[in-house]
Amino acid sequence: MIKADVVLDAKGLACPMPIVRTKKKMDELKAGQVLEVQATDKGSTADLQAWAKNTGHKYLETKIEGNILHHFLCKDGDHLSEERFAIPTISLEVFRKKVESNKQTCILDVREIEEYKQAHIPGVIHIPLSEVEKRSNELNKDEEIYVICHSGKRSEIAAQTMRKQGFKKVINVVPGMCDWRGKTEQL
Repeated sequence: MIKADVVLDAKGLACPMPIVRTKKKMDELKAGQVLEVQATDKGSTADLQAWAKNTGHKYLETKIEGNILHHFLCKDGDHLSEERFAIPTISLEVFRKKVESNKQTCILDVREIEEYKQAHIPGVIHIPLSEVEKRSNELNKDEEIYVICHSGKRSEIAAQTMRKQGFKKVINVVPGMCDWRGKTEQL
């Protein structure tokens, strides 16, 4: 049984808030301390795993009690030395115009399958954030790739992961599908 030094209540919050609050709380901890994040958002597992990997913290495990997910993360003292890339962003309005121009645009949607099925931009490539690292070989490293999620947080993490793998032209769409007013399709 893992004992947490600090507990963060993120129940009832949807993406990106569990990650935002986790980052803020993790900044307050000392290296080696364990944070328990209590969440109800089913996507928080993959999100927090990817966030921890991207920031150098250790994702320890998730325990489920009823509808509450108990995520355990350990603060890593070396994470500040890890290389981070500045990911360029594009506003949703400029991105929408680019999509509507009918120019061939590579768009990567990194939301969970349930979110993707509800509504997605026609023609996107769907790879959930938790699978980006192992499936990025499905994408062209030399192509300009617009990465989108619900709000811009998961897409930033995905873009960071891709940059570490040698992708040079990844662009984060901000804020993401939460404010998208362009054409969509459903599965």
